[in-house]
Amino acid sequence: MNPVPELRGEYLRLRELHASDHDAYARIHTHRALTRYLGIDCMDAGQAHDAFAKSLAQPHTYPRRKYTLAVCSPDDDALVGTMGLLVEDYGSNAMLTSLVLLPGAPMRGHGHEAGRLLMAYGFGHLGLHRIWAGHRSDHEHMPGIMRAAGLRPEATLRQLFRTQGCWHDVTTYATVAPEWKRQATARELAILDGVDRLDPV
Repeated sequence: MNPVPELRGEYLRLRELHASDHDAYARIHTHRALTRYLGIDCMDAGQAHDAFAKSLAQPHTYPRRKYTLAVCSPDDDALVGTMGLLVEDYGSNAMLTSLVLLPGAPMRGHGHEAGRLLMAYGFGHLGLHRIWAGHRSDHEHMPGIMRAAGLRPEATLRQLFRTQGCWHDVTTYATVAPEWKRQATARELAILDGVDRLDPV
């Protein structure tokens, strides 16, 4: 097992997926509006089930490259969203992936905190040097979220992926460990410097 400990922020927390998260996970990935800006098409029930099974098995892989975590309220264990980190096979780099929150999630407006918690874990426990992220260039709400997470704009990748029958440009952002650490909160620095002392959940 290679589990991520619970990562707790001010407005939300991240934890490993549990088997009981299946229905909420499937609800996200079979919902046309919620998957609209992801790099994958809306799934059917069978595809969502298979994707969940693969995500649930991630802590059992070594070396672990994929981290799909549940987004929860600080005081409620129900999955209300997902956030991911994909560690690349070369260098010390990773990509933040697939921030999605269910409609009515109490932490709406604070989704950037999920990215910040994962970056603190990545720069700390995983020893990463560079973390990047991207969004469809026509997603008007994402630039503010990226900047709030501590990421700087870098480039536009033309026609990077095809969903809903169309090719989409992606705007990318990134930060490096020394730069990000200078603007991290005390809570994030505690994760970055001492995550190995937290208890896995």
